Amino acid sequence: MTHTQKILVTGATGTVGRQVVAELLARGHAVRALTRDPAKAAFPAGVEVVRGDLAAPDTLVPALEGVTGLHLITFDGGGFAPLETGPRIVEQARKAGVRRVTVLHGGGPSPLEDAVRADGSVDWTVLMPVEFMANALEWAEGIVTADEVREPFVSRLSAMVHEGDIGAVAAVALTEEGHARQEYVITGPETLTVADKVAALAAARGRDITLVELSEEEAVARWRAAGQPEEVIGFLLQVYGDTPEEGRTVLDTVEKVTGRPARTFARWAADHAAAFTAPGAS
Repeated sequence: MTHTQKILVTGATGTVGRQVVAELLARGHAVRALTRDPAKAAFPAGVEVVRGDLAAPDTLVPALEGVTGLHLITFDGGGFAPLETGPRIVEQARKAGVRRVTVLHGGGPSPLEDAVRADGSVDWTVLMPVEFMANALEWAEGIVTADEVREPFVSRLSAMVHEGDIGAVAAVALTEEGHARQEYVITGPETLTVADKVAALAAARGRDITLVELSEEEAVARWRAAGQPEEVIGFLLQVYGDTPEEGRTVLDTVEKVTGRPARTFARWAADHAAAFTAPGAS
């Protein structure tokens, strides 16, 4: 029988945070969800929603009361700036008696993650997912309105991961022994090209999708028109043009940690088919 634990999930309204909440609930644990705006949180029944802000650590004091595990994000949810409040957050977690902490790696330097790693009083686990399957939602408008996806570097490879599997790994690490001081790179079960993803989406919604390959110049023009900063455009060109090995290499982390295989993109596409289908379309 699973021993019920109380876990505080920060970033709880985010793509991964909601999955951490759902997985903990499914495993029979008590969940406290931290958000800046509880009125807009819309969590399932049974979730205790509390107001708080990682950028203002003193707001966490009541939220941490009675908590055994803590899930952290590393950036300010408002502007995606790296949080500088890590030492204070860790200090408060230690005082509250938190035993386990998971940190969702943000992809760059993180003072908060550094503070957690440096602390000797909690069992930390760093979660390092590759590309989220949910990123495909960026294509929804073009698919619904024009039955097409327009992308550069269509042969690029991705071992993209279902966000639910990130939540599942977090839930295990937060509630079970054996995951202290581990870095978990989390991937899906297969490596996919853009064409593979588009084919899966077409199959899920029962209607063809045309893949249009953009030149590098066309892609840059589109990103600029969308208001992307130059440093973001440079990053996209780098990772799309030459995807790092870790982003395209399948690992068995999900199965090792959770005991079940990672979910496929075909399954994700089937679960989200409505987002890619025009209202009233058959």
